[in-house]
Amino acid sequence: MNFHAIKAIYKFELHRTWRTIMQSIASPVISTSLYFVVFGSAIGSRMVEIDGVSYAAFIIPGLVMLALLTESISNASFGIYFPKYNGTIYEILSAPISMREIVLGYVGAATTKSVIVGSIILLTANLFVDYHVAHPFWMVTFLILTAATFSLFGFIIGIWADGFEKLQVVPMLIVTPLTFLGGSFYSISMLPPLWQSITLANPVVYLISAFRWSFYGVADVNVGLSVAMILVFLGLCLTGIYWIFRTGYRLKT
Repeated sequence: MNFHAIKAIYKFELHRTWRTIMQSIASPVISTSLYFVVFGSAIGSRMVEIDGVSYAAFIIPGLVMLALLTESISNASFGIYFPKYNGTIYEILSAPISMREIVLGYVGAATTKSVIVGSIILLTANLFVDYHVAHPFWMVTFLILTAATFSLFGFIIGIWADGFEKLQVVPMLIVTPLTFLGGSFYSISMLPPLWQSITLANPVVYLISAFRWSFYGVADVNVGLSVAMILVFLGLCLTGIYWIFRTGYRLKT
C-alpha cells in the first residue's frame, strides 16, 4: 500500500476545500440553516409532535442527510472530474499507484469534507432547537458510512460525466427529490397505505430512517434492513469502480 500517494491525493483535495470554503462548507450550512428557520421555526411551531418528537427536532436527521448526500456526491465527482478535464488524470494513471490507492485518496477526502459539513450542521441545529442523540456510536457510524458510500457513488459520476453540467444532474434532479420524498420532513407512517408501499421503493428512506433512529430511537423501517440497504449500495459502488478501472471506461479516452 502506497500511503504516500494516498496522503498526497487526500491533502490536495482537502486544500482545495479550504481554497473554496464558501462554496464547500459555508454554502450548504447556510442553506440548511434556512430550512431550519422555515420548516423548524415557522412551520414547526404550528405542528404537533411526530412519534413523540417535536417537529423541529424531527427534521434534523433528514436535513443533515440531505446535505450529506449532495455534498458527498458533489465533492467526489468534482474531485475526479477535474483531473479528467485538465488532463492530469493521465499522470495519475501512469504513476506507480493502484486503483485502490487512487480511490482511497479521492473518496477519503470527499468523505472527510462531507462529515465536516454534517457535523457543522448538527452543531448549528442547536441554535434553533434542542435535540438529543440516543445512540451516539450509531449516529457517527451512519454518518461516516453514508458519506463514504455516496462519495463512492460521486466518484463514479465524476468518471461518467463528460461536462460540468452533468456533475449536477444526479445530485439536483435525482438525489435531492428522493431525499425530500424519503421522509426528511415527515414520517412515512403518516401516508396512506398505498403511498407507504411506493415510498419504500425509495432507497433514501432507509438512510434517513436509520439516521433518525440513532437520534430518537424511532424509525420508519427496521434498522437492520436499513443497514443492509446501505451495505448493498456500498457493494454496488465498489463493484462499479472496479469495473471502471478494469475496463478503463472514460479514463483512457
